[in-house]
Amino acid sequence: MSMPEEINPADLEIADELIAERRGAPGKMPDDMPRWMAAAITRIDAFSHWIGRMVCWLLLPLCVAMVYEVIARKYFLAPTMWAYDISRMFYGALFMLGAGYALSRGVHIRADFLYRNWSARAQGTVDSVLYLAFYFPGLLVFMWTSVDYAWVAIERGERGMDTAWMPYMGPVKSALPVGALLLLIQGVSETLKSLYAARKGRWPND
Repeated sequence: MSMPEEINPADLEIADELIAERRGAPGKMPDDMPRWMAAAITRIDAFSHWIGRMVCWLLLPLCVAMVYEVIARKYFLAPTMWAYDISRMFYGALFMLGAGYALSRGVHIRADFLYRNWSARAQGTVDSVLYLAFYFPGLLVFMWTSVDYAWVAIERGERGMDTAWMPYMGPVKSALPVGALLLLIQGVSETLKSLYAARKGRWPND
């Protein structure tokens, strides 16, 4: 009986229109890119990469809390008051604080069944326009609103009312404006990459 041939995933024709491109860690920019642009992109990407590595440690207390809750509930009939709140708050913080890192690595989900077939110049042009016209204005409004949202929670000592533990909501709500700020910072890098692609007809990562 013959052994099946090894399949290279890169050779498969998989319709993954809902999956954005995945990029590697920050690297060297093209030689024909302006110095200031290359420096800005490299530093911002490195910053987002560092933030991503720090934020991922939030998974540790999240997993510990969930494992403890399952064991306590199943084997000792002693469910906790805090596990639900902890899981919700840490997951929300992970989502917001890691969003800029995810953008830098190109793993945000988007339906790009048309976009993926365009030339790099067309992609860069469209991305540049959308970043400037919608991304930055939308995020600035969101950050301004979320700063007030978090500040009111801190000032009033707001507490969660979903469980008897009633945790303070100020810290987790503060992740909203911080996450928006991180997205704005990474958005500068993505806009510069788009402008380069629109001008040169190729992406700096290619």
